Amino acid sequence: MLGTLRSIVQEVDAAKDLKAALGVVVKRVQNSLETSACAIYLLDPETNQLVLRAVDGLKIDAIDNVRLQTSQGLVGQVHTRAEPLNLEYAAEHKKFQYFPETGEEAFSSFLGVPIVHHRSVLGVMLVQSMERRRFDEEVEAFMITLASQLAVVLAHAKATGTIQEISRQGADALVRFDGAAGAPGVAIGKAVVVFPLADLDAVPDRPARDHDYEIELFHAAVDRVRRDIEAASSKFSSKLGVEERGLFDVYLNILNDNALGGEVMQKIRAGQWVQGALRDVISEHVSVFEMMDDEYLRERATDIRDLGRRILSYLQDVQHEVRELPEQVVLVGEELTPANLAEVPRDRLVGLISLRGSKNSHVAILARAMEIPTVVGASDIPYRQLEGLEVIIDGYQGKVFPSPSQELRARFNEVVAEEKAMVSGLEALSDLPSETLDKHRIPLRVNTGLLSDVARSIQRGAEGVGLYRTEVPFMMTDRFPSENQQEEVYRQHLEAFAPNPVTMRTLDVGGDKELPYFPINDANPFLGWRGIRITLDHPEIFLVQIRAMLKASEGLDNLRIMLPMITSVTEVEEALHHIHQAYQEIREEGYDVIMPAVGVMIEVPAAVYQARELAQRVDFLSVGSNDLTQYLLAVDRNNSFVADLYHSHHPAVLKALKSVVNKAHLENTPVSVCGELAGDPCGALLLMAMGYDELSMSASNILRVKSAVRHVTLKQAKQLLEEVMLIDTAGLVESHLNAAIKELGIEHMEASL
Repeated sequence: MLGTLRSIVQEVDAAKDLKAALGVVVKRVQNSLETSACAIYLLDPETNQLVLRAVDGLKIDAIDNVRLQTSQGLVGQVHTRAEPLNLEYAAEHKKFQYFPETGEEAFSSFLGVPIVHHRSVLGVMLVQSMERRRFDEEVEAFMITLASQLAVVLAHAKATGTIQEISRQGADALVRFDGAAGAPGVAIGKAVVVFPLADLDAVPDRPARDHDYEIELFHAAVDRVRRDIEAASSKFSSKLGVEERGLFDVYLNILNDNALGGEVMQKIRAGQWVQGALRDVISEHVSVFEMMDDEYLRERATDIRDLGRRILSYLQDVQHEVRELPEQVVLVGEELTPANLAEVPRDRLVGLISLRGSKNSHVAILARAMEIPTVVGASDIPYRQLEGLEVIIDGYQGKVFPSPSQELRARFNEVVAEEKAMVSGLEALSDLPSETLDKHRIPLRVNTGLLSDVARSIQRGAEGVGLYRTEVPFMMTDRFPSENQQEEVYRQHLEAFAPNPVTMRTLDVGGDKELPYFPINDANPFLGWRGIRITLDHPEIFLVQIRAMLKASEGLDNLRIMLPMITSVTEVEEALHHIHQAYQEIREEGYDVIMPAVGVMIEVPAAVYQARELAQRVDFLSVGSNDLTQYLLAVDRNNSFVADLYHSHHPAVLKALKSVVNKAHLENTPVSVCGELAGDPCGALLLMAMGYDELSMSASNILRVKSAVRHVTLKQAKQLLEEVMLIDTAGLVESHLNAAIKELGIEHMEASL
């Protein structure tokens, strides 16, 4: 049945539209399971009814004409309970209801399974048989598995069909896709899709501007592939037999204009650009081969796919940089990276949409630092069809509106105007101290990694840098930066914020932060080789970085060094040994520098439980609340499927934060928070009440947090903390915080999970 399941899924993927895909499913299931009938009901969100959308073995006229309430009949039972229903004789069940228009009166047995996508029941798939029998476990497992596959295809197919309809007809229907709020704000612009090179599946749809030119590019790429194959054939001619060498001739024949090449040119003339045309043709051929029963022929799918990738790589050599960007760019991709952002001029980049990730993924953090409205985890968006469409991003609610109506555009333009007015109102706080009404002072520092952040941070009153992400300069080059190059970059930040402190985190790569020239192949990257583990294993990298930091601090004396991903006292002691070694070397070379304060990041549960022991060995602690939340809750913050489980206000997270500050203060060691929780006004008030000595956040949040701090007394903040610590669910914590800040008269400061 696994082979049958695979072939059905492949046929569904190749179907031209949703109706055809559903037709494939019911026909193949009915034949494969040798049942009397198969049907699919889908939920109509407008009427909240289950509508019969596809049948095999029932009356065709019933399609789209049979509508059920979500609790009606056996189908409604499956939908309501979201679990399979397997009946030997359906008529005996209390929920049984007969629908003569379907022609199902002759059937006895019934097996229905829900079609579920992201906790939402999209519909019901069922099979029926005339004879009385209970479907065995293998059949039930097959149906459940197929329904889970169909749920994904169904969500994407419906979305794709909607986008194509809007794009083609310019309809005024409201189309919306939901993700997670990555960075606050509203943006309106034209979508520009970015995709990894030499990946056929990632190529987006795009119109062919000049058919002849696209065909010329295709022929040039095919000629280069043909020369590669001929060279390989010649190279191995003495080592292969006639039959094996004949395989190269097969490849060459596939490339001819009367084979694969001709189909690509047809699609180009029909309006698709060359890369999209190649993607479609290769996909169609691969699907045909993969469905074949003969094992040898199935393997030929790999050959076709390989040829397609080879042609695509040559096409992208030519077409990679040839793009005319619109004035207002909304960058769209499966998983955006800092390098993607760097490819678009900052004055044109207005918004980001990433299909993967959560609001605490690093692209979202970078977006908040750059104040670019962002939606992440929008996995249902058919991003290939977004190219060139006008798109509205709601970075507050995590929503995307493609091809918006004039009314919707006008409404969001008003939101943009309100945003500007609110920011201008907060700017008056820039030069005022961050202190409560009863004069409790808490410094607000900035999280940064880009030189472009500096001016904006200082302008908004940042009192130094609580987290300088040194990996950002490493990501912007094609090799490890030299000691001198690093020194130059670090010096600029130290000078800009002097005499205020600049806390530089040592190189923190791994997890979701990769260097293109330093590959890390981890099956589980967040629990693997990352952070301090890498730099301790590579002291040559660590020592160069520390030397650059120390040399850059000469005469300024505002450097602080912070160690990431610490899980043991041993790691701290080893890192301190290297830091003292570098310090002695620099002093011997004639640099007049002082030994900077050294601290560690509290990011994993092990560090929470050893906070006091760590505080005894370093000058300060700094909680990275993003990773700490991730590890405490066992939630990958880049995984959109579990993004809704990531709660910064989770009671376990709040208790851990309180524990850390208490243990640190027992050793008179100052402690800060440099995660996104510090940039949330509600979170900042709770952290201040816990006793944290300073907070660090994105520049865009400094004024909002300062406004919240200046609206309350420390006593009020502590009272709020006491109330929150008695609550046992994250949702109730959020509700309580939102109610409390409204009562305190703090506007536009709602808590965010």
